[in-house]
Amino acid sequence: MTLRAGVRAPALSNGFSGGPMLFSRMIGDVKVSNLIEYYGPTHDPARVFPDLDMTASLTQAEALGPEQYCAGVNRFIVAIQLWIVQYERRTILIDTGVGNRKARTTLRQNMLNTLVPEWMASVGVTAASVTHVINTHLHSDHVGWNTEQVDGRWQPTFPNAEYYLPLADFEPLAQQYASGNKEAGGGSFLDSVLPVVDAGMVNFIDGTGRIADLLDIEPVPGHTPGQVSLRLNAGGKEGIFTADVFHSPIQIVQPGINTTFCMDKKRAIESRRALLARAAERNALIMPCHFGYPHCGYVLRGPGDQYSFIPEDRTR
Repeated sequence: MTLRAGVRAPALSNGFSGGPMLFSRMIGDVKVSNLIEYYGPTHDPARVFPDLDMTASLTQAEALGPEQYCAGVNRFIVAIQLWIVQYERRTILIDTGVGNRKARTTLRQNMLNTLVPEWMASVGVTAASVTHVINTHLHSDHVGWNTEQVDGRWQPTFPNAEYYLPLADFEPLAQQYASGNKEAGGGSFLDSVLPVVDAGMVNFIDGTGRIADLLDIEPVPGHTPGQVSLRLNAGGKEGIFTADVFHSPIQIVQPGINTTFCMDKKRAIESRRALLARAAERNALIMPCHFGYPHCGYVLRGPGDQYSFIPEDRTR
């Protein structure tokens, strides 16, 4: 593993990293912030990466640092985060986390009550100021803040926004729901997707294209059928919002490892390898949804198409 010195947050007594809930940086003249809904040592390697030989990979996992892997409890550290892009009069949210007061079967996501709106306000974002909302895929931890509960009903959180959803993810969920499965998507289809569709606020992503004249759509299917990454190129600098192509940097070191949540294993690996090659070639900042502190970084290509992860340097 290649790691850059001087980027680690203070380690807490439980072995994972602390720090503020929101970080910002400039990519060219575009401001990009990541808002952390929550994070911690939550993912058992045997469950989340069933093909990972942890005995053989322990050294690699520990080399990621205590920000990504907590050896004391043998858990990968995973964040849930929302990405905020601000440029001129555009305010774009990329993935919207779990959301508040959503009934979920995963206990750590069930009925959250966080201060996400207040944290967004710290970078000058209000619900009314959001112009675009993009769901890279339709898993429940990426669509939650699409809606909020008002007088017992789920309503769009961002009244002036255009919402963008992958069609290839929406269609099978809609079919499940129409067939009587009201728990489609773990309940998130009903409380976080349908309300914005019914409000006529949705544009469906089907292939490539450009959103807000700023973000280029790059399909990365496998984790879900319609998952997309988003390429930002501004002022000679580049960033890639990588969705769930990676859940942990261990998948940069071992790109052939899928999560248990990946629906098409073969395509997920193909998408991961292709994205790694693009990111390394472009020297792009990769911005996943689930990495521990500093929550994003760079990909370095080594001999034999081996890759390593260089965390974003928060000291600069």
